[in-house]
Amino acid sequence: MSSTRPILISVHLPKTAGTSFQDSLRAAYGERLQLRYEERPLHRGVRERQRRVVLGALQHAVFGLQDDSADCIHGHFLPASYRRIRGRSPVRYVTWFRNPVDRLVSHYHYWLRSYDPARAGTLHRQVVEENWSLEAFALAPALRNLYSAFLWRFPIDRFDFIGITEHYSEDLRYFSEHLLGQPVPEARNNTSPDGGESSERIDGELRQQIEEHHRKDMALYRQALESRAARLDVQKN
Repeated sequence: MSSTRPILISVHLPKTAGTSFQDSLRAAYGERLQLRYEERPLHRGVRERQRRVVLGALQHAVFGLQDDSADCIHGHFLPASYRRIRGRSPVRYVTWFRNPVDRLVSHYHYWLRSYDPARAGTLHRQVVEENWSLEAFALAPALRNLYSAFLWRFPIDRFDFIGITEHYSEDLRYFSEHLLGQPVPEARNNTSPDGGESSERIDGELRQQIEEHHRKDMALYRQALESRAARLDVQKN
C-alpha cells in the first residue's frame, strides 16, 4: 500500500558538513531517521559501485524500503539508488556542496587524523601508510570529481535543495523553513580541531591544477551557487 508520508533522501557528500546536518535531521525526525553509511562508495571500484546502484534502484522500485518506518535516509550513498521508491510519495532529495578545493583539503586532513587501520578502507590506508602529500591526494585519479561520481545517473536539478557549506547557517534556516516546515538546531560537528584546514594556503598554480583536475565538480559547484543565487532573488521579491 502506498503512503502519503513524504520521505527525505539526504546525500552526505564527504566533508560538506553532513555530520552536523545529521544532528539537525535527528532533531527533526528522531527514530524515523535512518543512517546509511555502509555503502562506502569511495572504497569501491567504479563498476562495482555502479552495479550496486542499479541493483539498489531496482530493489527500491519493486519492493520499497526494508524499513518503511523511515521518513529520512541520510548517509554516504549514490542518490540514483533511490530514484523511485515503491509505496512512498513524494520523495525529496537534498545535499550540500562545498568548494571542491576546500573540500579536498578538509578530506585529506580528516583522513590523516582519523586513521584507524582496523576500519579504514583500502584507499584510506594507502593515503596514510604511503604518506601521500596534499597534492598527491588532490590529484589522485581515484578521488577525481567526487561530486560527479556520487551523482551518477542523477541530474543535479533533481535535488529539491542543495545547501552551500560556506553559507551553512543561512541555508540551514532556509531548509528548515521551506522543506521541513519547522526549526531545527544548528550543530557543528566533525570539524577540524583548529578550524583552519580549508584555509590552508595553496599556491595559485596548484589550485589551478586541482580545479582543472576536478573541472566537472567545479562546474557542478558553480551551478549550485547559481541556483542558490536565484533562490535568494526569489526570496527578495
